[in-house]
Amino acid sequence: MNTNTLDRMKQMRLLGMHRAFKTSLETAKNEQITADEMTALLIDSEWDERHNRAIERTTKNARFRYKSTIEQIDYDGGRGLDKNQIHRLADGKYITQSENILITGPTGTGKSFLASALGQQACQQGFKVLYANASRLFTQLKMAKADGSAIRDLAKIERQDLLILDDFGIQPIDQNSRAIILPIFDTKMLGC
Repeated sequence: MNTNTLDRMKQMRLLGMHRAFKTSLETAKNEQITADEMTALLIDSEWDERHNRAIERTTKNARFRYKSTIEQIDYDGGRGLDKNQIHRLADGKYITQSENILITGPTGTGKSFLASALGQQACQQGFKVLYANASRLFTQLKMAKADGSAIRDLAKIERQDLLILDDFGIQPIDQNSRAIILPIFDTKMLGC
């Protein structure tokens, strides 16, 4: 009966429940747990599994340049980073309040790393994030406008809770790029 139950859990893609039930069968020989405790264990395991898969999917779709976290940020005095400010930004309120962040500094100071860390943190909090190189994104959107798929591409960008534009402002933005990207700037953006 347990094998049949495990097979059905797998077929229904209840992977968290499958793992928890299989583990409980292997280790619970000496433990006695009640039916409601088992139900809670199975539901919690499935919840965690789905939550973790959603974070992985969101992180993968964001296409970050670096796999960085807030904990990995180096607050060395020469970089001019305020640890308290970074931790305040890590709570994600700037996203819900539709505030923009502009990270500036000389080449090689870790702007992209910091933006990736803030983006990863946003993914952990359930926000949809897109990380893109600004000049490549502008080129892609101009080509999409030429072939008629710009509306679809812009809709995808607008569905994001946070847009991180890396290397924004390094190259001049031409009139066509301005016309395409201006509606996006009215939404949420993090530029570096």
